[in-house]
Amino acid sequence: MAMWVFGYGSLVWNPGFDVAERVIGTLPGYSRSFCMRSIHHRGTETDPGLVLALDAHPKEFCVGLGLRVADGGEEATLDYLRERELISSAYVEKVLPLDLHDGRQVEAVTYVVDAEHVQYCGGVDLEEQARIIARAVGGRGPNTEYLYNTVSHLVELGIRDPDLEWLVERVRQIAA
Repeated sequence: MAMWVFGYGSLVWNPGFDVAERVIGTLPGYSRSFCMRSIHHRGTETDPGLVLALDAHPKEFCVGLGLRVADGGEEATLDYLRERELISSAYVEKVLPLDLHDGRQVEAVTYVVDAEHVQYCGGVDLEEQARIIARAVGGRGPNTEYLYNTVSHLVELGIRDPDLEWLVERVRQIAA
């Protein structure tokens, strides 16, 4: 059986594993937002950045990318994703139903935020998110790079996220 991964942030533009198929898909019951403090990749413990996470909201949904792992790469991909995504246990690994836009439904490995984790920060207003993102830098580079890359790739795929697009413009203003 094929292994699928749901990408909604950096996995869209930097999956880090061999992808056999990419299909836009909708994940029901979750929304994408900058609701997780980043203390490793896009910030530090003393000056955290923000990264996207899926926050459980039963009446909402997230449009992202279903990524089918190349045959034979399932175990290595899961090991890689766990090392990358579970670095501080702020994400929880789940296998969730993903509605692909070509009509198929698949089960996809998905990383959702643990709302009880110390890094969870749901509800931070967009202006404050912009100020944090504009200044934070972590082990994988500036928080701005993460925002800009994610939004440009979502737009390229035809996936529009008004909050993220607003953040790009506001962060550019602050950084200027």
